[in-house]
Amino acid sequence: MSEFPTFPHTGSPYHAHLGVEVADWRDGYAKLVCDTVPHHANRSGIVHGGLILSLIDQAAAFSGLFCPFPGRVRRAVTLDLDCRFTGQAKIGERLTAEGRVVTAGRNVFFCRTEVFNAEGQMVAYGGSTHRYRAGSGVPEGVPEAE
Repeated sequence: MSEFPTFPHTGSPYHAHLGVEVADWRDGYAKLVCDTVPHHANRSGIVHGGLILSLIDQAAAFSGLFCPFPGRVRRAVTLDLDCRFTGQAKIGERLTAEGRVVTAGRNVFFCRTEVFNAEGQMVAYGGSTHRYRAGSGVPEGVPEAE
């Protein structure tokens, strides 16, 4: 059972597959966490960069997609994503990704995300561009079933 509150509209099979949880989510900000396990390792025995890049992408996207309206959701696609690795993460430690919207327009939003290891050291950061899907450029979003 998760130690984090349940946020609406977070049902993501990809998150479940990776073991990613939403720890905090509000307008313009998202914090995602992942407790790393052996299947997150690369050949060198440290956390694979693909997991870190996924955390950057997902925390950024979620930061621009908060929807406080029950039964409604906002969606987007990633147009551009970059990452700079600044350290390494060990298997067995919790990674935390904090995504923030830098600016947003009617159809596109831009984000910056940082990923930290269990000691609070930054292991990566990135920038990304996302495009709202139809109806998601407004806080009300679209009905969740669409």
